[in-house]
Amino acid sequence: MADAIIPITATCPFGRTMRDTHFMLAPTYTSLNHGSFGTYPRPVQKRLHECQTLSEARPDKFHRYEFPVMLDTSRAAMASFLHVPLDEVVFVPNATTAINVVLHNLRFDEGEIILHLSTLYGSVAKMIEYIHETRGVESVNLAVEYPIDDDVLVSSFQTAIKDVKSSGRQRVRVAIFDTISSLPGVRVPWDRLVEVCRDENVLSLVDGAHGVGQIDLGLSKVRPDFFTSNCHKWLYVPRACAVFHVPKKNQHLIRTSMPTSHGFVPRPRASGTEILNPLMTDTSGESPFVLLFGFVATMDVSPYLCIEEALKFRREVCGGEEKIMKYCEEISNEAARLAVKILGTDVMENETKTLTKCAFTNVRLPLEIGNGQGQILEQDMYLVAVWITAVLMRESDIHSPVFFHAKRFWTRFSGQIYLDLGDFEKGARALKGLCKGETLKTLRPHCTYVCTASGRHGGDVRLTGGTKQKLGHVATSNYGEPVVEE
Repeated sequence: MADAIIPITATCPFGRTMRDTHFMLAPTYTSLNHGSFGTYPRPVQKRLHECQTLSEARPDKFHRYEFPVMLDTSRAAMASFLHVPLDEVVFVPNATTAINVVLHNLRFDEGEIILHLSTLYGSVAKMIEYIHETRGVESVNLAVEYPIDDDVLVSSFQTAIKDVKSSGRQRVRVAIFDTISSLPGVRVPWDRLVEVCRDENVLSLVDGAHGVGQIDLGLSKVRPDFFTSNCHKWLYVPRACAVFHVPKKNQHLIRTSMPTSHGFVPRPRASGTEILNPLMTDTSGESPFVLLFGFVATMDVSPYLCIEEALKFRREVCGGEEKIMKYCEEISNEAARLAVKILGTDVMENETKTLTKCAFTNVRLPLEIGNGQGQILEQDMYLVAVWITAVLMRESDIHSPVFFHAKRFWTRFSGQIYLDLGDFEKGARALKGLCKGETLKTLRPHCTYVCTASGRHGGDVRLTGGTKQKLGHVATSNYGEPVVEE
């Protein structure tokens, strides 16, 4: 039962014991994909329910008077965890929201453009396209094909900035890149990219969606211009909650939240009148930046108030950040080595072994792309990735995202404290079965993928003879490489 909370009194062994004692995953479900939506333990669930109950007991008192105080406490815990000043930290529902906030607020002069890596998250890529459509801002897509060494990536990034500048007509206004990219799930030398941006007078917008709780960030040392990270992925905070960090020197660039709400301060107009805050609360002590995000429309704010409990769980039950990160990285890498033996393939890694210095590993699947016998046609790559991922879930109750990069199929493993090697062995063997030639014959020839025009809602795979197989949620991906949405 959810209310049967195990007291936080001592550390708990990782793996099956941790899962059975503290997490709420279904008994038959094997989650090798913590990175997409995360999950949280029972003590954090208890805190979530406490806050929701408090909100419903006296809604006005909670939202007007109690929540602001509780939010400041939660912000203080997050600021301390990140080693940054309190008035530089706010919460938003997710990293996508924070990136939208930055791009909507930034003013671009003629010739100022956006630079990004080709591996950025799909929704961010679409945001860049929206900015282009509505404001005419151009962008440069720096193609990245893994595996690649950090030195090569950093050099290419700096060269791209200089090439834009050398044209004499343009300059890079802001560069967007990940701490750890999503698909493929690899660690990016983001700290070095921030340094390049600083040297080249370019604003750095860091999508750390997979950062907080997975790697040691060192924000106070790296000093990006804008940083965001989902707390509901790797920090064991309920969905939806992300931290948004903006140093004081850049806060004047952020004039509105998304959506615009009570914290926005309009520029004076001759015929304008003062717009009063209907919440009628005292906000005189808040900085303008913090005030922007204090109340952004009515929503369930309870996840924002679970930061302290999540950090307490990580400290007292898990034994601290270093222990968590060490286990997640090691189990992910051990799982990849085991899967390689089962599948007869290889791990996505560079020569300096930096891509896997995180809780993600990417293992190649034994599928060949081409026009020959037993090969998968290039135009069917998306269909096959969608089919394998969906069938793996439906038939084996396992989720491990399948995607393609550099014309190869991969699966991404997420290391986590509730997993052990047996879970990954189960996943690898199930994937091997789905990759067999006889299994894939059901998809070809003459099959077409059918989904709604938006590409975001459940679709069907139409097989030869008009039969169908129902799929879950899918989506097109970033700049030419559609994958299962993660």
